[in-house]
Amino acid sequence: MIYLNGKFMPIEKATISVLDRGFIFGDGVYEVIPVYSRKPFRLEHHLLRLQHSLDGIRLNNPYDNEHWHNLLEQIIDNNKGEDQYIYLHITRGVAKREHAFPENTAPTVFIMSSPLPEPPQKLLEQGVTAVTANDNRWIRCDIKAISLLPNVLLRQLATDVQAAETILLRDGFLTEGSSSSIFVVKDGLLLAPPKSHLMLPGITYDVVLDLAEENNIPYKVREISEIELRVADEILLTSSTREITAITRLDDQPVGCGKPGARYSQLQKLYQHYKRTVMRNELS
Repeated sequence: MIYLNGKFMPIEKATISVLDRGFIFGDGVYEVIPVYSRKPFRLEHHLLRLQHSLDGIRLNNPYDNEHWHNLLEQIIDNNKGEDQYIYLHITRGVAKREHAFPENTAPTVFIMSSPLPEPPQKLLEQGVTAVTANDNRWIRCDIKAISLLPNVLLRQLATDVQAAETILLRDGFLTEGSSSSIFVVKDGLLLAPPKSHLMLPGITYDVVLDLAEENNIPYKVREISEIELRVADEILLTSSTREITAITRLDDQPVGCGKPGARYSQLQKLYQHYKRTVMRNELS
């Protein structure tokens, strides 16, 4: 069951106009929200990021937070699985094909739920591989825009060689992954690239830094050079759907000892504990 423009329906029944500006121009934004035990995780943070994206493309938010809460609750209730992830998609709506913003056009609002799979045990024990590429996207990467073709092409570079992610470099410095945030560990120090218009402000990125602060894990938020990336003891990938994952090979070379490291193991345990604690509080 999905939600589309005021109605709940089976996804097979959903249709949009070919003149929707999301279809024609990629003129819209999206958000992905993990759901654990049928409760959205860090929902207020996701709604704040959604508002940031809407502001970035000058599109009014169609609903207030209370309405979003209600819609998401209904989507979760109408779909199976204790753990899900919600995809929320807003476009500028249907209008004749013209670059300038149309006037008085109702936005298109689409929400769907998909199962949130558990990561395979093998992945947790062995980590994943990644490749690097030049970050050739536009310079408003802080907007979670639906026009994701550059990210799609960059991610395909990884898929072509059976890797899990493409790590992006711009002017000799790390930005992020094609669909993730990236952390580096050297001599026990956790390094995170600073938030800017060149990267998406990751929700899981924030959780990792909060956990580091609360548990006296040494960390710094600063620019990370390509050299530092390549000589890292550990590289971590984070996202709402992949949580925290260790990257153990980069461009066909081992990262550190070639296995998930101590800082990854520590943060993984802390994240799982934090997640369970948050869900218990939500359910109580």
